[in-house]
Amino acid sequence: MTDDILQHIVSMTNLHGRRSIAEWRDMDTEELQAYVGLLILAGVYRSKNESTLSLWSEKSGRSIFRATMSHRRFHQISRTLRFDDKLSRLRRHDDKLAAFRKVWDMWTHRLPMLFSPFSDVCVDEQLIPFRGRCSFKQYMPKKPAKYGIKIWANCDVKSSYAWRLQVYTGKAAGSPSEINQGMRVVLEMTEGLQGHIITCDNLFTSFTLAEELLRRKLALVCTIR
Repeated sequence: MTDDILQHIVSMTNLHGRRSIAEWRDMDTEELQAYVGLLILAGVYRSKNESTLSLWSEKSGRSIFRATMSHRRFHQISRTLRFDDKLSRLRRHDDKLAAFRKVWDMWTHRLPMLFSPFSDVCVDEQLIPFRGRCSFKQYMPKKPAKYGIKIWANCDVKSSYAWRLQVYTGKAAGSPSEINQGMRVVLEMTEGLQGHIITCDNLFTSFTLAEELLRRKLALVCTIR
C-alpha cells in the first residue's frame, strides 16, 4: 500500500472513530501497518477458526500479538476501520462499491505502472470466497467456494502478476442484462497493451472480439463452444 492509500484509510478511520467512540484515540499510518501485519500473521499461523482471545493469551497465544497492540485496541480498530466517509455515501448511491471505491481505484491504478507483462496474458474471472453480507456477492456453483466476490482479472501468464483488476458488482436493479459483456471485459482489461497474445475461455470469446483485438495489434487464443 502506498503512503496515499494508508493516509486515506487512517483519515477515514479516525473520522468514524471520533463520531462513534467517545474515548477514541487517533490512529496513525504506523499503527495501521501494524494492524494489517497482525492480520497477515494470523493467516500465516492458520488462525481462521481461532479466537483473538486465544491469539493474545499469555498461556497459549503468540507474544508478537501482545507486543504489537492490546487485544482491546485490535478490536477497536477492527470495529472502526473505514475506507470512506459514510455520511457522503448517499451521493454515490449508484455505486455498489462506494464504501471501498477510492482505495480500490488508488490501488488498481498503480498495478499497470509497476510491471510490464511478458508476451502472454490471460483474462479470466476469479471468485474471492466470501459468505458475508454484500449486495454484489455472486453464487457460482462450479467454483470450489461457490459464494464470493467476482473479479475480472488480466494476469501475466509467466509471473501470474495481476496487471489489471475490476470488481464485478452486478447489473443495476431493473436494468437489462449486459450485451457482449465478455467482449467489453477483455477490451477494458487489455487497454494499453500492444503486441501481446490474449488468452481467454469461451465466456469471453467472439469473432467480433478477435477482429477488434487484431485491429489493436493483439492476438487471441481462446476456447469456443
